[in-house]
Order: sequence, then structure tokens, then C-alpha cells
Amino acid sequence: MLHRVEHVMGFPVSLRVDDEHVPEPAADAVFAWLREVDARFSPYRPDSEVCRHDRGELERHELSDDLVEVLDLCEHYRRATGGAFDARLPGRGLDPNAVVKGWSVQRAADLLRAAGARRFVLNAGGDVVAAGGPWRVGVRHPEYADKLCTVLELTDGAVATSARYERGDHIVDGRTGRPATGLLSMTVLATSLTVADSVATAAFALGAEGVAWAAAQPGCEVFAVDTAGQVLRTEGFPVASRSRAA
Repeated sequence: MLHRVEHVMGFPVSLRVDDEHVPEPAADAVFAWLREVDARFSPYRPDSEVCRHDRGELERHELSDDLVEVLDLCEHYRRATGGAFDARLPGRGLDPNAVVKGWSVQRAADLLRAAGARRFVLNAGGDVVAAGGPWRVGVRHPEYADKLCTVLELTDGAVATSARYERGDHIVDGRTGRPATGLLSMTVLATSLTVADSVATAAFALGAEGVAWAAAQPGCEVFAVDTAGQVLRTEGFPVASRSRAA
């Protein structure tokens, strides 16, 4: 079994691989890729591709295929939410992190599969890609750090949560320019973390209406907690334990 934890992109990333014959270089490639993403796409590094593009130093035709893909995803979710999700908020620079995290960790999981891994869990700051389960994944209670509001069983897929508890009111409703309200947490299960993470953030930005919106996205299952502490979930969400936040 291979197990490694590193701090990358501002959060802990843990990797567990249970396959016996997956070489150590496969894990090296995962973390090297995530460090590369941090250097290229960080909105906080003046020399990153994102910042250079935001300053007008790189035109769209000069961007890497990776950044073009990320920007296209950002635009897709901006349109799909009527502007609630927006990587270009007024008064702020370009910040595609809401898409970059899930997209890059999913790509890392794809590197593992290409190296022969069939049973693994990759956890990036609470957002998880898993294969070869079943694995049990806990979702933190949005109000109590020492409690879970649910546990789900994940075999092959990804789960992501957007909430206020780690970074406060950091998700902004692009339609108003104000912090998103209406939800305490939004958890989305999908086949890829690119989708799960983007949909979770976009739904949280939409507020209370984001629950129905996320549930309508193809292949997505939802577990949300609103500001009254009520749990709202889709029938297909694979809950393995209690289903109320209390």
C-alpha cells in the first residue's frame, strides 16, 4: 500500500493506493502535476499564466490548451447559472480556482489510472476522487467541526463540498457581488471531480435555488444543508449513515 500526504495549492492532499504493483513514481507524478498547476494557474502568483493573461500580457490564442479548457469551463458555468458563478468578479482579478481545483485533481487521478492504479483515494482538502471501492467518505457538519452530517459510500467517482466553514463567506454571487447566502453547505457526487467541484461551487453561489439546479445537472447527486439546518438531498445520493445535520 502506498500512502502520501503533501501540502499543495494551499491545502493538504492525501493519496492512498492499495494496489501492490503501482510504482512510487506514479505518486511523484501526481504531486508534481499539482505543484505545476499551482505555479501556472494561481491568481496570487504574478508570474502565473492566469495573472499574465489577466494583465493582458497573453492573448487567448497564446494560452496553453489547459488554461483554455479551464476558462471554457468557467464560462460554461457562468452561463448555466445566469452569472451567479463567475471567475471575473467586479473589482477582482481573474480567479478560476473554483474550476482549477477539481479539474487538476481529476487529472491527477487519471495519471494514477494510467499508471495501473485500480484501488485508490485521492483527497484534496476534502474533495475526493476514489476508485475500486467501496470507500466511506465523511462530509463535515457545516456548523460543528468535530461532527459529520453524513457518510457516503463511494466506489468509483468523485465528491466535492462547498461551504463557509473553512474560508468564511468566500463564495460570491456574481449577480449581486455579495457573499452567497441560502446554504450552509453543498455536496455533489459525480463521475468526475471536475464536475462535482464546479457544480458544488456554482450551486452554492446560486443560494437556495442551487439545490434544484445542481440536482438537474447530468450525472449529479446532491446533499445540501440550508441555513435552517435542513438537509435536502436527491434520492440517488448514497448515504451510508444518518441524513440530518443535527
